[in-house]
Amino acid sequence: MQRYYPVGIQTFSEIRENNKVYIDKTDLVWKLTQMSKYVFLGRPRRFGKSLLTTTLESYFEGRRDLFEGLKIMDLEQQWKSYPVIHLDLSMAKNKPSDGELRRYLNMMLDDLMPQYNLENKKLPGEKLAGLITKCYLETGKQVVVLIDEYDSPLLDVLHEEEQLPAFKKVMQEFYQPLKACERMIKFCFITGITKFSQLSIFSTLNNIMNLSMHPDFAAICGITQRELVEDMAVDIAMLAQHEECSTDEMRHKLKLMYDGYHFSEKSEDIYNPYSLMNCFAQKRVKDYWFESGTSEFLLKQMEQFNTDIASLSDIQAPESAFNSPTERLTNALPLLYQAGYLTIKDYDKLSDMYRLSIPNQEVRVGLTENMLPYYSGIESADVQRGCAFKLYKALNTGDIDQAMRELQAFLAGVPYVDGFKKKLAGAATREGFWEYTMCLIFSMMNVYVLTQVRCHGGRIDMAVFSASTTYIFEFKLNGTAQSALNQIDANHYSDPFATAPNPVVKVGVSFDLEQWNIKDWIVG
Repeated sequence: MQRYYPVGIQTFSEIRENNKVYIDKTDLVWKLTQMSKYVFLGRPRRFGKSLLTTTLESYFEGRRDLFEGLKIMDLEQQWKSYPVIHLDLSMAKNKPSDGELRRYLNMMLDDLMPQYNLENKKLPGEKLAGLITKCYLETGKQVVVLIDEYDSPLLDVLHEEEQLPAFKKVMQEFYQPLKACERMIKFCFITGITKFSQLSIFSTLNNIMNLSMHPDFAAICGITQRELVEDMAVDIAMLAQHEECSTDEMRHKLKLMYDGYHFSEKSEDIYNPYSLMNCFAQKRVKDYWFESGTSEFLLKQMEQFNTDIASLSDIQAPESAFNSPTERLTNALPLLYQAGYLTIKDYDKLSDMYRLSIPNQEVRVGLTENMLPYYSGIESADVQRGCAFKLYKALNTGDIDQAMRELQAFLAGVPYVDGFKKKLAGAATREGFWEYTMCLIFSMMNVYVLTQVRCHGGRIDMAVFSASTTYIFEFKLNGTAQSALNQIDANHYSDPFATAPNPVVKVGVSFDLEQWNIKDWIVG
């Protein structure tokens, strides 16, 4: 069976007309249109927001033929058509000034419907109001407004104290007609990555419904576990045959690599759709999300706020801490969550607290590779060339002594840039720096790594799970490897892994500050 995957295609009509694989979300699309006149949905990049927007476009244009055989056919009876204004702001980023941003918005609106001749309007907000009004008067129908990636113009200047207010003012003026033209609007749908304060961006639009964490719409973007197993069973089978493994093994690989997202406290398991479709198309389980672009700004924000990398595996927080407006950042947590680097893993109703963690192995390894230079001065490419294969092999054969020798030899040859070493000098005097460095390097080995693991005796510095062995690490900067091993035993750090199928190996490690390297280790 030949299957065609919509890699690089975000337009619903093109997917349907060209018989590409489509996971049917149209029942949720229909339900979305019934919720409110103004709706906002936030999701990470490459998660299907644009596909959802173009699906709404086809629906409101009344293109019933595109929806034949889909769930919406049991729900929609009338199939009325409306004029649709679809604004994609993904190209409005990287503008050097608020004036350039205004010029781009004006050009976009002029090109959208040139027959309406909006050139007599000077400001983008005026043009948008004029466009809505002319569509309404000419057709006699209310207008549908779809705004995709509304926050793109703002993300690059989020850390700029002078530029951000000016850019926000432009966008506030631009969106203002959405409220003023309410009687002429049938439906308004807005997508983005980050959540800006409603007062600062949408101004008078105080009746917008934010469905980003609504449990009914948690699966409207992405592919659920059920959808993968039921609707893509043939794809899993073909990939398993190509990789010469069983379908059960392939399902397990896909789950570890691309699953793990949750967008509400009652969310189903959700897979990254961009990575999953690329995986099936290219017949290879690998990182695709990070290949499509990395947020340099996010990494800089993590560095600026001295984000504790070790804490990313297990963060306890109320919703207000991670689902808050991003222009008032006091730490990187809201950006990490809203951009998809962290996700909800659990929710305690009694305390109203969420547990956040890195979604899956794809994000963990990709984030690690990108964070390593920022936090340690070590280039990820140097790790791959220097010790990755030997270290990975030693870990999976249970030879921890060889693994530590390989790592020690690699660190001895790291060509630190003098300026970077000076910059890191203060951090290197803290045990956390070395914990970060070890965590990042081991995470690059494509083995599962947890840091600061809670147990009844305290917190385990690092646990590494290879194919054959579970390793428990304790690190000491001002202490001996033996004292680190003694701490593992005294606090019973191995107890949580007593029933694990693989043997548990305890490793105490000490560091040499002068040599910037591992000083000694002892295995128990």
